[in-house]
Amino acid sequence: RKTDVLLVARSGDLLKQLANSLSVTYSIKADYLATDLTEPDAAKKVFQWCMEKNYQVNMLINNAGYGLSGSFESYSLQDHLDVMKVNMTVTVELCHLFLPSLKLQPQSYILNIASQAAFQAVPGLNVYAASKAFLQSFSRGLRYELRKTNISVTVIYPGSADTDFARRANVGPTAQKAARRFNMPAGKVALIAVNSMFARKTETTAGIVNKIGKFLVWLLPKKLSEQTAASIYDV
Repeated sequence: RKTDVLLVARSGDLLKQLANSLSVTYSIKADYLATDLTEPDAAKKVFQWCMEKNYQVNMLINNAGYGLSGSFESYSLQDHLDVMKVNMTVTVELCHLFLPSLKLQPQSYILNIASQAAFQAVPGLNVYAASKAFLQSFSRGLRYELRKTNISVTVIYPGSADTDFARRANVGPTAQKAARRFNMPAGKVALIAVNSMFARKTETTAGIVNKIGKFLVWLLPKKLSEQTAASIYDV
């Protein structure tokens, strides 16, 4: 689409390589900021970087996030707070900080990446699932509040995707085996997400398997869904 991009993540070396690759391959401008979103004032750092470089932002894609697999008490309180900060607080902060800038553009978009886990409690991935349920509610509510503006808010619900999530989350062998059966390529998920954003959709569930899963979670008793999830995550 020949859209310039600003990349934010923790690894400076990988970001530099990606920015250079995107610039050469697609003849666009690509810049990056290496920062850890769990650090204090991380969202303000991202916003100030954009302002100092005079970047005119018309798309905000909140894709950063991670989870921790295992029982709630097997992790420290700080571990859980970090998950909540990256998955929830930073998203809220960035939306709030960038809203005035987004309103200055002819058309603007906010895309929040939630998860299939948003639709049910997931014992063994508890705080992560709860944080994604928050994103669902926040995104839909914000979209309605902005309905008379130039800003469209979209939330997407991917399922298992071919990313580094499982390793970072310490997912056990049972869950990894189940995930491999239904993994979607990350590029396919991204394409669905971006197309949904530009189509100004409220929300999108990525892939037919995930749509079926969403329906089953709605149909089945909550306790049965929770028992199934608990057996997958070995708790």
